[in-house]
Amino acid sequence: MQKDSVFTLKLEPDLHAAFKQAAEATHRPASQVVRELMRDFIEQQKEKAGYEAYLERKVSAARQSVDAKSGKTHTATNSEFESRKQVLRDTLVPKN
Repeated sequence: MQKDSVFTLKLEPDLHAAFKQAAEATHRPASQVVRELMRDFIEQQKEKAGYEAYLERKVSAARQSVDAKSGKTHTATNSEFESRKQVLRDTLVPKN
């Protein structure tokens, strides 16, 4: 990939020296490491945006369920899962 953009960055001399030393220890140029960090950051932001969109859809569906009064109560949900857990216990735990 052609690299023709320049990115100027100001940072503390000790951070610069430590970064260059760490990059050299991995036998890679500092610019390559920075590009990798940038790509990782962009990917993380895409994943975060995707998760936030997913979460917003879930919250919206939950709000619609509450507004339509079609959801289950806390007590009903707990009761259902207690029943499911008991079925699993009965299935998985050998009887003496």
